[in-house]
Parts: sequence; structure tokens; C-alpha cells
Amino acid sequence: MSNKTPYYITTAISYVNGAPHLGHAYEDILTDIMARFKRLDGFDVMFLTGTDEHGQKVAKTAEKNGKAPQEFCDEIAQTFIQLKKDLNISNDDFIRTTENRHYEAAKDLWLKIKNAGDIYLDSYAGWYSTREEAFFSEKELKVDEKTGEKRTPNDTEVEWMEESSYFFKLSAYQDKLLAHYEAHPEFIQPASRRNEVISFVKGGLEDLSISRTTFNWGIPVPEDDEHVMYVWLDALTNYMTAIGYPDIESEGFKKYWPADVHVIGKDIIRFHCVFWPAFLMSAGIDLPKQVFAHGFINVDGQKMSKSLGNVVSPTDLIEKYGLDQTRYILAREISHGEDGNFTYSQALNRLNSDLANGLGNLAQRSLSMIYKNCDAKMPARENLTEQDTELLEMCYSVIPKLRDEADKFRFNRVLEEIWRIVYAANAYIDDQAPWTLKKTDHVRMGVVLSVIAETVRCLGIMLQPFMPQSCKILLDQVGVDENQREFSHISGKYALSDGYEVEKPEGVFPRIQIEEDNDA
Repeated sequence: MSNKTPYYITTAISYVNGAPHLGHAYEDILTDIMARFKRLDGFDVMFLTGTDEHGQKVAKTAEKNGKAPQEFCDEIAQTFIQLKKDLNISNDDFIRTTENRHYEAAKDLWLKIKNAGDIYLDSYAGWYSTREEAFFSEKELKVDEKTGEKRTPNDTEVEWMEESSYFFKLSAYQDKLLAHYEAHPEFIQPASRRNEVISFVKGGLEDLSISRTTFNWGIPVPEDDEHVMYVWLDALTNYMTAIGYPDIESEGFKKYWPADVHVIGKDIIRFHCVFWPAFLMSAGIDLPKQVFAHGFINVDGQKMSKSLGNVVSPTDLIEKYGLDQTRYILAREISHGEDGNFTYSQALNRLNSDLANGLGNLAQRSLSMIYKNCDAKMPARENLTEQDTELLEMCYSVIPKLRDEADKFRFNRVLEEIWRIVYAANAYIDDQAPWTLKKTDHVRMGVVLSVIAETVRCLGIMLQPFMPQSCKILLDQVGVDENQREFSHISGKYALSDGYEVEKPEGVFPRIQIEEDNDA
């Protein structure tokens, strides 16, 4: 059994009423970066993603497409599975809420909540958004002054619904939730989302309708199969299903629960930070340690919309720029928990500046000189100058800074810290001018090139969470053993040894040449 510290991270499970888009890709990449970072930092990581396949919206979309709900879900789920492969996502499991294991888990959670006395049968009359699969009180809705039409805060349609329903006593958990937020300020991140949730809960909680009878595409309610579970009670349970629930004595559940972090979009924060913790409190199950809500991606300053013709697909970006380049640009350009703005011209400039001209050029020119001028063997690092040791120390001392920023999901700042080293290394090689030393001091030339190669080794290890394929090529080129690529190996103890043979280097980050048409 591993003696590493367990770390459990999840994405939200994607709703299968439509094809995956750039928002799904961003969440996958964001979570994958953290999972890879933690693995490289010595943790025993469990990384879960999947699809949410029940609910009225799925049933209606399937019908519109002339398919049975299960057939429709099977097809759409495959597109999300393929997206993970296309993005090189390192998830350990992919859960679908139509799996038998999940049915058992959701039913068990229902019964635990029922046995706690927090479920009762009544009738529901109120406003419901099929698109958001959510109920809204009168005070939450906005009204069109011209038409009088009621819409949700996210501008989706609502309809008045009346039906028999089971209710969860959410109102009984208002004070308990507020106490938890107070005792655990890290539970909801970033702080702006935490404030939003606290304000909502302080405004008063009403009991929550948690079953439906007007359709049957869902998990039947235990002991009353005329009802199906509210899709969010069903969906949220997935986080426990994948690690062995309802067997709370299973190795997976004991090791990984409570989850370290649920990574979600800001639009579903209420479900994860109000409903989910209340369900778990009722069932007597530990709450996840943190929910991190990221922002949305706008294109040219506008929300992506089919009507505007500005929808960007992740596969288009990969075809245009490359996989690791796409991963890099999304991590680099979107700030901590905030909405990000994507433009093709900005992406192109960033990729050519940072990757082609910055890191790629640094690696290519130094390794090419070693191959051509040092008999294709790594030269010795000896008689180091202050400038040599200063650059190497930047590499060897940076991991605590990266760890601190990564734990806050500030991956743009992680990359800023790493690029300080890239800039310093390029300034160093320009200042030391090994191409001139080749004529005047061949030994010193070798030292300079070896210092740069060691810097490239460290950079390759640091950047693996962001660009795993490219960094593997870089680390292979400088001869790093596959068992020495974790963060703990960024030290002088594991520095490149002199004398090993260097293969002819290939450019890892070629300059991207694209004819841009009106920035689209």
C-alpha cells in the first residue's frame, strides 16, 4: 500500500445534452494540471471525471433527436470520453451516472438522508428551469418589463410546475452551513464565490424538491418508483460512487474521502456549496475539503454563442496550434477563478513569444551547440561563476513558490514564475555568448552550455503538468531517466552528469505561422 499522501480531485461531470465545448476543455485541463502537479509532488492522486446523464433536459433532447435516452447518452458520452483523450487528460476513472454502481450509491445516499428524518412527501408548485435543472423562488427571478416573462438570473426560461414531490429539509441546514463556511474559509474558493454563497444562504433557505413524477428518465426513488430522483442529488453522488460508496469501508473510500477539491464552473456553485454539503451533513458523511469555482471563457470579449458565430471548439484549437500549445494558452491566459478572454491573435503572439522564441529557442540552440561542438557529449559543469550558480539556484529553489500558487489554482502565476527562469536563462546565454567562447575559451563554452542544459532539465520537469508530451521530448533530449522526473529531482543531486551522449536535438516548439482572418 502506498505511503504517499492521498489526494482526490474531481471535475464536474458534464451534462450530455450537447457536444463538448471549450468550457469543458478548460475545466478538464485545469483539473488535469493540478492532478499531474500533485503526482509530481509526491501525492497518491485519484482524479475523477465523467458524465451526468439523467434529467428532463436529456430526455427531451433525446426525443428531439429521435433516440431513446440511453442510446442518446451512450453516443454523447463517447464524445466526452474522446475529448479527454484528445486533451491528454490523466483521469483515473470516468464515471457515468447511468452505471449500475452509481444507481446503488445514489439510492443509498437517499436512504441515509431519509433515515435521518430529512425527507418528506408533499406537493411542489413553483418555477422550474429545465435547462438549468433547478428550482427558483419568485424573488430570484427577473421579469421582462415588456413581455412580463420570468427568467432565471442566467436568463433561461422557467415554467410553472405542480406535482407530487419528495422534499429535503434544506431549511434546517442554514445555520449549519453558515457555521461550516465560517469554520472553513477555504471550503469555497475563490473568495468572491464564497461571499456569493454566504449571501445566498443568509437570505434564507427553503426546503428543496428532490423528486419528479412528470418524466421517468432518472434513478427511481427507493420504495417509491413512481418518483425519480432530482438530477442534482443523483449527479453529486458520483464523487463518492467512483471511490467505492456505498461501501464506506472500501479501500478507495477510506483512502480518498473526503475529496480534496471539486473543480466546477461558477454557474453550479449553489449545488456544490449549498445542496451537496447539506445532503452530506444529513447523511453523516464528511464534507469535501474544498470547492473551486472557475470562471468562463469569452471570445474577443464576448460570451461564446452560436448566434454570434464565435464558438471555439477545443479540437479546432488543437488542430490550429497543437495539443500542448492549447493546454498552455488556456492555463496562461485565464486568471485565478476569473472569466478569461480568448483571442486568436493574442494566443498566437503568446505561443510564439513564450514557447517558440523563449523556451524552444533556449533548448534548441544550447543542445545543438553541445551536439555540434562538444562531440555530442554533455560537457562538465566545473569552476562555476556567480552567474552560473545564480541561474541554477533559481531552478533549484522555485518549487515551494510553484506549490503555493498551484494550491490556490493560480496556474497563470505558476507559469509566470517558471518564465522568470526562461527569461533569465535566455539573458544568461546571450550574456555568456557561447558561440563566441567557442573561438576563445572552449572549456568555458562547455560550462555555459551545460548550465543551460541543466536549466532545461529543470524547466522540463516543472512544465510537465502543463505540456506533458512536449516536456517528455525535452527531458528525453537531455537524457533524464524516466524515474527522475518528479519535483523532488529538481536539485543539484540529480543534475545532468557530464559525458553522456547527446542525440541530435529536434525543435520542440516550432514557430507557428498562421494567416489570421479578422482574428478568427
